[in-house]
Amino acid sequence: KKKKKKKKKKKKKSAAGSAPTVPTPAGATASASGTTYSGFQDNESVFRLIKNWPDVPVNYTNPPTVPVHELYPDGHYPVGDTCDYKDDNSWRTTSAEKRELERIEQYDYENARRAAECHRQVRKFAQSYIRPGMSMVEICERLEDMNRKLVAENGLQAGIAFPTGCSLNYVAAHYSPNTGDKTILQKEDVCKIDFGTQVNGRIIDCAFTVAFDPKYDNLLRAAKEATETGIREAGIDARLGEIGAAIQETMESYEVELDGKTYPVKSIRNLNGHSIAPYKIHAGKSVPIVRGGDQTKMEEGEFYAIETFGSTGRGYVNEDLECSHYMKNFDEPRVPLRTSASKKLLAHIDRNFGTLAFCRRWLDRAGETRHLLALKNLCDVGIIVPYPPLCDIKNSYVAQFEHTILLRPTCKEVISRGPDF
Repeated sequence: KKKKKKKKKKKKKSAAGSAPTVPTPAGATASASGTTYSGFQDNESVFRLIKNWPDVPVNYTNPPTVPVHELYPDGHYPVGDTCDYKDDNSWRTTSAEKRELERIEQYDYENARRAAECHRQVRKFAQSYIRPGMSMVEICERLEDMNRKLVAENGLQAGIAFPTGCSLNYVAAHYSPNTGDKTILQKEDVCKIDFGTQVNGRIIDCAFTVAFDPKYDNLLRAAKEATETGIREAGIDARLGEIGAAIQETMESYEVELDGKTYPVKSIRNLNGHSIAPYKIHAGKSVPIVRGGDQTKMEEGEFYAIETFGSTGRGYVNEDLECSHYMKNFDEPRVPLRTSASKKLLAHIDRNFGTLAFCRRWLDRAGETRHLLALKNLCDVGIIVPYPPLCDIKNSYVAQFEHTILLRPTCKEVISRGPDF
């Protein structure tokens, strides 16, 4: 009996000392290098209000190494979160005519879904390494390198849609570090990670807020819930002004206590969501985040970025700090350029970015290191438009959440939705 007892104990000890075996999920593949599938990722113990990535049976590595189009060789990519239309538009769900319209547009939808799947994988990767103590340059460059790899960057056919925004604290948008920027992410910071992918001009614009301190929870919750309100209210024939009123009501129902002082959370009244067209990030329609906007209606087939910004400051932003974001004027004026440097830089921009936004770091990366004077000249004549950082008052904090939606003929699809938010 004693011998048997010893054997049992020994067996138990060896089991406890060995590494747990992870079963291969259905649909995943096992290889000599290990199981290739999307592994569980713990976000909740690191970030505030960003959910974990579950263990899902998909054939890609963790971290990702395979371009998205190679994972889906049949060209059919994951469909986003779909919601049926209600009330006067409920008939669309079962309409044969509307289903046929969707079939005709399928190629366009798959381009957007490929970009969205790339966005999900890149942001999962970003959430695995963004930590206090990292430089903002390193955060952006690691994210952008992965973005280029997974979308299989190919000129204007596929690539990054706009510079990675990593705006800190009172800066609401359009901050990306220029070469040489020494800014370090701190544990007390509120950082908005806003980046985009594009495939054949179909842009996915999606953002989330990184915060490590629980004192910011209500600020993040306000922006997150306000974005969900905007998504819920959006739809064919929905009036933009009414969506803005609903967003503001949700946002401003929150307040946040910081260092013993209570601040109401305010919608930033001069920032908006927007419609998106091929190769055009701001396509003309604005989705306000306060009441009193125009009564223009959303229409069938449109893409929208539903984004909200909640602030502990004035709820109004101004241009400030060093500019990093630039974009070619979609209706560029025909202006003769006098210097060869300006002509050369414009040719590079046309070839690599077209009408998509770019930043100075990308010019440096391409070898255009002496670009400042030529870039200023292109801005002065109106061919290129600068987009400086947008800032609320100092010592305030701004949170942002954003998703891209598609108003399909039969339903609304939140294309960029993921398990994280």
